[in-house]
Amino acid sequence: MISIDFSLCVFLLHVNVRLSTTLVALVDLCFPSIGSHPALCNLFATTYNRLYTIIMATQDGSEEVIMETEAKPEEAGPPGEDADKSDAEATSHTDAGNATTQDSSISNGDDADDKQERVDLKIIWNKNKYDLKIPVDSTGAKLKERIHSLTGLPPAMQKVMYKGLLPEDKTLREIKITNGAKIMVVGSTINDVLAVNTPKEVIQQEVKAEENKKEPLCRQKQHRKVLDKGKPEDIMPAIKGAKERLPTVPLSGMYNKSGGKVRLTFKLEQDQLWIGTKERTEKVPMGSIKNVVSEPIEGHEDYHMMAFQLGPTEASQYWVYWVPAQFVDAIKDTVLGKWQYF
Repeated sequence: MISIDFSLCVFLLHVNVRLSTTLVALVDLCFPSIGSHPALCNLFATTYNRLYTIIMATQDGSEEVIMETEAKPEEAGPPGEDADKSDAEATSHTDAGNATTQDSSISNGDDADDKQERVDLKIIWNKNKYDLKIPVDSTGAKLKERIHSLTGLPPAMQKVMYKGLLPEDKTLREIKITNGAKIMVVGSTINDVLAVNTPKEVIQQEVKAEENKKEPLCRQKQHRKVLDKGKPEDIMPAIKGAKERLPTVPLSGMYNKSGGKVRLTFKLEQDQLWIGTKERTEKVPMGSIKNVVSEPIEGHEDYHMMAFQLGPTEASQYWVYWVPAQFVDAIKDTVLGKWQYF
């Protein structure tokens, strides 16, 4: 209908008929009810003005004006359509932005930990301190991996301590580790282990060599002052290389550390050792004696110097000098028991 009306208007203009009268008559003829609608009349008048401009431009040969004029109605469009297009474009841009954001988050998956709750820890290993920030939902095994990256200490060689040994299968949150917590790490690197991994045979040889270098007891100053007094005149006879049972009488004629005379009485029925001096007699339960050591006296190997350890340390040793050699093993067996004496 619109194309027919437009062609008709062009025809009327070209035959020099008054356009306004003809158009009005045409409208009244075709659309009798338009006159009662002012909005439709305004729309018709606007359309008429545009058609008149296009027709006049055509007569002047100005094609650019025609194309430009024809393009304007398409660009303008109804207000509703423009709003819909704007909303569609905005939605498109929003979707594109969301897609970009989503792509960005996917491509940066390594940064996912940045959004997790973290704790600041103080790692202490080998007198060194390290600051470590780690997600609170990390497991003990993950913590060991992070410690490895800090210290070079392999996870398998780590003992991680926090209120006891840290479990590998629980998270830091479950263990209730909080900010500023101190984590103690014990362990040696592979290089440290290789550096100190000396064969046992070498260690035993070194110990034996140290023992051989050790000065004999009889040469030490604290014993020398007693031994230099010489062998007591009333000492019991000794037999080198022999082993005898304890005599039924006390062992007498020996010296103690202060150089006074001492005698040893073994009360087997009471399981006691009586250590007698001129001043007093000490009754020592044999079960309280921790150890018995002896060593031959240099130059008088048929006699020994012997110590009874009465307390937990060597400082509690009670020394007796000029013990006949044939009774040494029997004394050790009696005091310590054969099952303790090697």
